[in-house]
Amino acid sequence: MNSFTVQKIEAWPVDLPLKAPFVVATGAMDVAKNIFVRVTLQDGSVGFGEVAPFPDISGEDQAASLSAFPAAAQVLLGQPATQFRLLSQRILEMTRPFPALRCGLETALLDALCRAMGIPLWGLWGGADVRGRETDVTLPIGPIDAVVATAQDWYHQGFQVLKMKVGHDVEEDIRRVAAVATTCTNASFVIDANQGYTFSQARIFIQAIEHLHISVQVFEQPIHRDHLEEMVMLKNQSTIPLAADESLRSIEDARCLIEEKAVDIFNLKITKCGVMESVRIAELARASGIRLMIGGMVESRIAMGCSWSLVLGLGGFDVLDLDMPLLLAVDPIQGGFHYEGAMLHPWHQSGLGMSINPDHASMVSIE
Repeated sequence: MNSFTVQKIEAWPVDLPLKAPFVVATGAMDVAKNIFVRVTLQDGSVGFGEVAPFPDISGEDQAASLSAFPAAAQVLLGQPATQFRLLSQRILEMTRPFPALRCGLETALLDALCRAMGIPLWGLWGGADVRGRETDVTLPIGPIDAVVATAQDWYHQGFQVLKMKVGHDVEEDIRRVAAVATTCTNASFVIDANQGYTFSQARIFIQAIEHLHISVQVFEQPIHRDHLEEMVMLKNQSTIPLAADESLRSIEDARCLIEEKAVDIFNLKITKCGVMESVRIAELARASGIRLMIGGMVESRIAMGCSWSLVLGLGGFDVLDLDMPLLLAVDPIQGGFHYEGAMLHPWHQSGLGMSINPDHASMVSIE
């Protein structure tokens, strides 16, 4: 048994209230019911991870993830963290219905390993682009006046890229995006329908946005993930770059999207694919000429810090959608990366550079 051997894995549930309800085409959330994970190595190094399920998008929830945790954690127990690629594959095989759980376990394992090695987590990926970067900020679906007021507030704080959720009512969505664009005159936009449109509705939306000359960097998942042929048609008829989100949950999905030339951009989310699967997808995208963006579910700076580490370490990400901790009413994390307006700043401490006060009363421990 060496100093990198996994000695103990713990998990405990956490409820993270949002500042305002987070409404998307497929559902709504006002409290993120997540799980924190802690991995301890033989040498005493400790790493943290986060399970951030969004039931309306991924089908996972906190209770099911907690139930699946003990069996998945057993895969890591007694194993050397230095074999994280092998361990990741074993966890993948066991937790296919639970990518957010897989992400939490992988993040905690990698955080612990990097702390034991004395390097930041982004150093594990190579440190290709270590600098401050701008993130967008998300505007959930809501009444036009309220969304415009929220947009103005973020815009005046320095956020130049506004991510707008659409997909409920195409005509209302067009009016809402146009109203924000009129008010925030120099902003550019990321639009996300979360599969909410039919093909014809997506065409109506795209044509309206093109006619209004609104600057859109990317249009995420306009239609259902199963309608690949329609996505190809939409891409070929649009001047706005299209991104796969819900369509992209695995390396197999990535290969299919590339083969069909269905999208311009992949939106990676470690809570949707797992950490190492996201690394594999990023490498495939780069080799295939597909652009990259990175986002997340409703999560704290733990999961978002791991995603940020991929940006800093791998490089090549054009669009950053790493704002979710800013929408939470609480930040239970100490240390790590920080925001300054729209800017994310790197950290240089080992691992994620973060700590959490655990909830011992509700903790599940595997050792």
